[in-house]
Amino acid sequence: MSDQEYFTVHHQLTVNVEPLADDYTYPTFAQFEDEIPTPFLVASEFSSLDQLNDAARAELKSNDFKHVIALLDTQNAKLNLLLTFMLSQQDNHDYRHQTVAFGASQFSYLCNQAITEGKKVRVKLFLDHPASAIYCYGSVFSCSKTDEDSQYTVTIKYDLLRDQDQDLLIKAALYQQQKLLRQRSLNREK
Repeated sequence: MSDQEYFTVHHQLTVNVEPLADDYTYPTFAQFEDEIPTPFLVASEFSSLDQLNDAARAELKSNDFKHVIALLDTQNAKLNLLLTFMLSQQDNHDYRHQTVAFGASQFSYLCNQAITEGKKVRVKLFLDHPASAIYCYGSVFSCSKTDEDSQYTVTIKYDLLRDQDQDLLIKAALYQQQKLLRQRSLNREK
């Protein structure tokens, strides 16, 4: 993965951060892809199929096929419900945190204990929109004490991440940014 910087948005996502042994060596990229749990691969495929669904909806909308669009939306909702259930089985309570910010190059979360910079971690990130999940490896970029409740803000940079998963993170961050901009616009109109 290249060391590009992407903007981050302040948003809560569920994330599992599993600290690894100090002498842990990352797998090769091929080994990494082989160890990705099946539900994460399925989630990635669903997200790419959603793009095709959106294109088909736009085409159908221009021809006024309201009932076909409703059928597609219903089927998509059913699949997303099933996908959400499958992914919930991958969420490990022992490693669960909520992000305070995320982007396509890093994410930050609050933790009750300090973590050494450079510490390697295995990550499962659960996205709301697009409905998906990402399995990757990262390392602690920074860890600083917050002003409240003796917590620490930990920032993780992605070290081993598939390109299609980075694209999902970009889409998720853009979606949250657009949502924020729409809300600001509505607030100004009031």
